[in-house]
Amino acid sequence: MNSYNEFATIYDELMNDFDYKRWADYIESIFEFYHKKPNKILEMACGTGNLTYQLAKRTYNLVAFDLSSEMLTKAYEKLYRFKNVKLLNQDMTSFELNKKFDSIISICDSINYILDIKDLFCTFTNVYNHLEEDGIFIFDINSFYKLEKIIGNNIFIEDRDDVFYTWQNEFNCYNNICSFYLTFFINKDDRYYRFDEEHEERAYNVEEITDILYKIGFKKIEYFDCFTFNKINPDTERINFIAIK
Repeated sequence: MNSYNEFATIYDELMNDFDYKRWADYIESIFEFYHKKPNKILEMACGTGNLTYQLAKRTYNLVAFDLSSEMLTKAYEKLYRFKNVKLLNQDMTSFELNKKFDSIISICDSINYILDIKDLFCTFTNVYNHLEEDGIFIFDINSFYKLEKIIGNNIFIEDRDDVFYTWQNEFNCYNNICSFYLTFFINKDDRYYRFDEEHEERAYNVEEITDILYKIGFKKIEYFDCFTFNKINPDTERINFIAIK
């Protein structure tokens, strides 16, 4: 079995408690807070297109990309009816689209999947180069606290109607990388099929992120406890960043 293909097929079921409408509402509240009225939006690491769908219904002109062709196949099933959406197979660290956008967005801790600081610099540089002057970059990360203390070195088990999975994690304090080892059992025709996934996220502190953004040239950078405009605290689990070119 093609494990990543299998993961793409169950991704939406696993994320069914993730409120993408709330995400779209929050993004629009950020636009309003910073007095932005974007028309052209680029979404990086769009996955199966759930946020893309919410934004497409609000008539933005969207380009969305992901590294996984399997995830993009699922996104296409949701989005092919929209004339204001274009899907691409691209990598955050190396994309080049020969056009600029009013806003660039990345959600669901996609930035944490960039494990090398040099690749993070490349990603943020790509964003800067694809933004219009005064454009706004919105993204979130899993906080250092969450990856080290909440997820790291823990085991989670979930039993759903047709999916059972275990999620074992290890946090490496030498390189700040959290490794996720997932084993899935999927019910198909009253038989369970197993596949395994391994993912890694790097824990970044706020200073690392802001330092890179300022070095690249972003002129205003702020960050909040996600879904709010409140200051972060030591127990914040998801941090939302806003960077203005």
